[in-house]
Amino acid sequence: MANTRRFVSPTGPVALRRIATIALLSAISALGLAAPAHAQGTGRGFLFEKPEGSLGIRGGFTRATARSDFFDETTQIFTLDRGDFDGFSLAGDFAFVLSPAVDAVFTFAMDRSTSNSESRDFVDLDDLPIEQTTTFNRSSIALGGKFFLTPRGRQIGNLAFIPARYSPFLGAGGGIAYYSFKQKGAFVEEATLNIFDDELDSSGFTPVVYGAAGLDYTLSPRLALTGEARYTYGKAAMNGDYATYNQIDLSGLALTMGLFVRF
Repeated sequence: MANTRRFVSPTGPVALRRIATIALLSAISALGLAAPAHAQGTGRGFLFEKPEGSLGIRGGFTRATARSDFFDETTQIFTLDRGDFDGFSLAGDFAFVLSPAVDAVFTFAMDRSTSNSESRDFVDLDDLPIEQTTTFNRSSIALGGKFFLTPRGRQIGNLAFIPARYSPFLGAGGGIAYYSFKQKGAFVEEATLNIFDDELDSSGFTPVVYGAAGLDYTLSPRLALTGEARYTYGKAAMNGDYATYNQIDLSGLALTMGLFVRF
């Protein structure tokens, strides 16, 4: 009797296991081929070494303290309150790594507010309001430290550095601030009740100090979000049209968010 060969089609659980095995081997092979290409695509970036610093930009809101006698009188004479001196904040940070837990940070920041107001106690002869525009600007250059409360990442072998997802920090420093306070519009000379148009201003430089707290959130090996609360303290002498007043309060709390790139 002749031998008869029978061929069985690979169906059922055995076939599924074979297909899964082939798919797994194919995926492993694909990953093995893709890994070198990915490494070449990233270049000699910080994935293969710890970052040396970062460059970032932040934007947000500044709450001005506005507690000097100048602001007390300004809010009495004009239809302004302390909240009208709050404004937009923009800052740029350039940081260098000093140690695993500390960065040196150079910051340039600008705060600006513009408000329209009227004289509280007087109107003109046509019973119309006596109006002004008030602009309060502050710019500062500061050098400080950024102190991380948890490890910023971990070293894998001798090559790869993986940044932590979350990195809370504290900060402190000091620098120089420039301020400009201007009021443009119509004013009342109380001795004669004459109304005159003018632009009144005061400006100058003063030292400032700051304290900060915040959180960095890693989006990718190079790119991260950052959020910061920074309180800056400073006072400056008034001059020009406001030379008779005591120091102007430049202090305030800035709440900002932004992005930075590690390098």
